[in-house]
Amino acid sequence: MTSTNPGIAPTGRMPTEERRVLASTLVGTSIEWYDFFIYAQAAGLVLAPLFLAPVADASPGLAQVLSFATIGISFLFRPLGAIVAGHLGDKLGRKRMLVFTLILMGLSTALIGVLPTYAAIGAAAPILLIVLRILQGFSAGGEWGGAALMAVEHAPTARRGLFGAFPQIGVPIGMILATFTLWVLTSSMSPEAFAAWGWRVPFLLSIVLIGVGYLIRRAVDESPVFEDLQRRRQESSAPLGQLFKHNTKEVILTAVIFIANNAAGYLLIAFFATYAVTALGMDRPTVLLATTLASFGWLTFTLWGGHLSDRLGRIRTFQIGYVALAVWAIPMWFLIDSANIVWYFVALFVMTFALGLSYGPQAALYAEMFPANVRYSGVSIGYALGAILGGAFAPTIASALMENFHASWTIGVYIAIASVISLIGVSLVKETKGVDLFT
Repeated sequence: MTSTNPGIAPTGRMPTEERRVLASTLVGTSIEWYDFFIYAQAAGLVLAPLFLAPVADASPGLAQVLSFATIGISFLFRPLGAIVAGHLGDKLGRKRMLVFTLILMGLSTALIGVLPTYAAIGAAAPILLIVLRILQGFSAGGEWGGAALMAVEHAPTARRGLFGAFPQIGVPIGMILATFTLWVLTSSMSPEAFAAWGWRVPFLLSIVLIGVGYLIRRAVDESPVFEDLQRRRQESSAPLGQLFKHNTKEVILTAVIFIANNAAGYLLIAFFATYAVTALGMDRPTVLLATTLASFGWLTFTLWGGHLSDRLGRIRTFQIGYVALAVWAIPMWFLIDSANIVWYFVALFVMTFALGLSYGPQAALYAEMFPANVRYSGVSIGYALGAILGGAFAPTIASALMENFHASWTIGVYIAIASVISLIGVSLVKETKGVDLFT
C-alpha cells in the first residue's frame, strides 16, 4: 500500500478491494448511526414522559430539556471509547474491534427497546437508560476513527476527499433510516399506540442490522486490504503522551473545527422535528417525512463536499460550508416558524448544503493533519472532543434558549457563533491536500 496508489484498475473500474473497503465503512457507520439517531429522535418525541414522568408532570419543558441532556451524556464517553478501541485494536486486531463496537451499539439500542418505563420500575428506569446511553457513546467513539482511516489511507492521493466522504455519509444514511422508520410507524398507528409500544420497534430492529453489519465486515477481513489496514493500525497507535507532546495543537484544532457542524447536525437530528410538532403543532408523520427527504441533501452534499475538496482543497471547502452555515443559521428559523411543511423542508435542505461541505472533507483533512505514528489516536480523540463541544448538548441548549427567550432565532444566533468559531479554527490550518500520509 502506498500513498500514490492510483486506485483505478486497467479496465477503468475501481478495484474490488477498494469497493469492499468503501462498502464496509459506509455500511458500518450507517448502522451505528441509525442506532444513535433512533435514540436522539425518540428523546425528542416520547422518552421524556415515559422515563421522566414526575418531572414531565410538573414541568414538560424541563423534562424535554433533561431528555435531550441524555443525548449529550453519551458524548462524554466517546473519548474513552476512542482510547480503548485504539489500545485493544493493537492486541486483538482490527476486525474484532470494528465488530465489537458494532455489536455493542446494536445491543445497547435493542435493550432500550425492552427497557421498562418509570411507571413500571420507578427511578431505576432513567438510570438504566443512562447506562445504555453511555454504552452507545463508548461504541460510537471507537468506530469513527477507524472507518475514516480505512477509507482515506486506501484512497488514491487525488481522491482522498471523495473516499473519506463514504464513512461520513453513514451519518445522513443512518438518519434517513431512523427517521423513515419512525415516519412509517407514526403514520401507521395512533399517537397513543406509538407512545405505548410503537416507539420500541425501531430500537428492536437493531438486532437485524447487527447481523447485516457483521457479515459485511467479516467479508472485508478476508481481503488483502484489511490486512494492510491492520498493519497500518499497528504503526499508527502511539502512546497518548506522545500525541499530546507533539500534536496538541492539531488535536485542539480538529476539535474546534467540528464544533459547528456537529451542533447544527444534532439540531437536524434531534431538535427540528420535535420543535415543529410540539411548538408549532405540525403533523408528526409529515414532519418526519420532510426531515427524511431533507437528509438526502445532507448525503448528496457530503459526497460532493469530499469530491470538491479534492479540487479546491480541504480548507477552502470547509470555509465555504461554514460561511454558508453562519449566513443561513438565523433566516432558516423564520421559514420553520411559518409552520408550512414546504418551507420547513426548504429550511432544512438548504442547511444540509452547509453541513455537507463542512463534513465531507473531514476524514481526509483529519488524516492529513497527523503524522502516521499518532494518526489513529489523533483523529479519534479530536473527533470525540469536537462532538462533546458541539453536538453533545446542542438540543439541550436549543431547548433552554426557547424556554428562556421564547424566540427560535436565538438558536440561530447560537449556531452562527459556533460557525464563526469553527471557521476560525479551520482557517488556522495549512492546506493538507496531497500530503504524504506515510511520514
